[in-house]
Amino acid sequence: MRATESDPPGNHPFVRAPHATLVALSVPVFFSLVAEPLTGLVDTAFVARLGSEALAALGVGTAVLSSIFWIFNFLGIGTQTQVAQALGQRAPARATRVTGLALLLSGFFGLLLLIIGWPLAGAAAQAMGAEGAIQEQAVAYIRWRLLGGPAVLALLTAFGVLRGLQDMRTPLWVAISLNGINIALDALLIPGWGSLPALGIVGAAVASTIAQWIGAVWAVTAVIRHLGWPQQLRFSEARDLLQVGGDLFLRTGMLTFFLLLTTRVATRSGADSGAAHQAIRQIWIFTALGLDALAITAQSLVAYFMGAGWLAQARRVFAVSSIWGVGLGLLLGLGMWLGEAFIARLLVPVTAVGLFSGAWVWATAVQPLNALAFVTDGIHWGTGDFRFLRNVVFLATLIGSIGLALINVADPRALTWIWVVMGVWILIRALLGVARVWPGIGRSPFTVSPESGR
Repeated sequence: MRATESDPPGNHPFVRAPHATLVALSVPVFFSLVAEPLTGLVDTAFVARLGSEALAALGVGTAVLSSIFWIFNFLGIGTQTQVAQALGQRAPARATRVTGLALLLSGFFGLLLLIIGWPLAGAAAQAMGAEGAIQEQAVAYIRWRLLGGPAVLALLTAFGVLRGLQDMRTPLWVAISLNGINIALDALLIPGWGSLPALGIVGAAVASTIAQWIGAVWAVTAVIRHLGWPQQLRFSEARDLLQVGGDLFLRTGMLTFFLLLTTRVATRSGADSGAAHQAIRQIWIFTALGLDALAITAQSLVAYFMGAGWLAQARRVFAVSSIWGVGLGLLLGLGMWLGEAFIARLLVPVTAVGLFSGAWVWATAVQPLNALAFVTDGIHWGTGDFRFLRNVVFLATLIGSIGLALINVADPRALTWIWVVMGVWILIRALLGVARVWPGIGRSPFTVSPESGR
């Protein structure tokens, strides 16, 4: 199913069987993506047994670290687009150069995060509204996880390269293996076993860090085996990647700022609210990254056809992936609705169940819109329309932040209102993402020289 640089675009499987190709490429991506949040759910289940304070601390720590790492997701997204476009242009040497530069940048930024983040962990936890025992445990978690920072960024980059080459299976095996290691270490380190002392929340962080380093070595080795290492580097191409990174950095920074703000408002509403929000957030991440499988596949396909100059097929990718996205969103929403009682028993402390239920309804209802937002993100990543995505997230975050500021944290329904605002934030992104393609608002890549599409 994977295209190669020697194949002409007309021989791509998507041209002959678009639905089957999209599904075949998306399935391994789906399972590789859901492996990480599934591990997050296991972390949450283990830590939930330690009480609301530990679970709220885990929520603060994972929110801070996710925000930091997501800011650097341009290393994966930008590299995936450039590698896929090079594949469409039948220019493997360019793909190799871009890959080498991206891996070097991931190592540099990972070390920088460790050096800067270690002394600032306390301030970051406090900024999230954590105090006392919650802050202390969150700081310990953040610091131990930062030791895996270079590995996390190397994984982002390597996975982007492999998916740009439309090799979706290697990231799947790496993700399953490293997350299996993480879960096994959780069972040993969090509660303790035999002569191993119980490390509590620190054990969850240590398990993740060890697993991420193992996965990074495996993934980078696979990339080098596919493309080799460039004999020379063109730093002008590094500037191109960093310019793409600028728009993605701002977009991701605003996106993660909003998600951090939701966690902060929930934490300020009380330990039970923070614990319930953490449980819902973990499920939301699980479903969101599952939906992202379609986005990542659509990104690679659109970038490939754009690189080949075949605009009509790029539009076709949008139509097919949107249909599958909405369908998957409806299915996930139904599954969440039916599984409410099970999730509450598994992840939510008894004292927080009453706050959980109202917010859960809204998190369930927005799944089809969430799917469409993710799919259209992938489409615009593939065309390189990063500035438009930045502006959309800026608008959505501005409106959403105003909504969060209006919430009374003393209101028993505060957590429900947080997820209502989340729904509005998702709706804005989905509607504008579709409008950029159809009818094609602004300077859309999909309306430029339509006669060029074959």
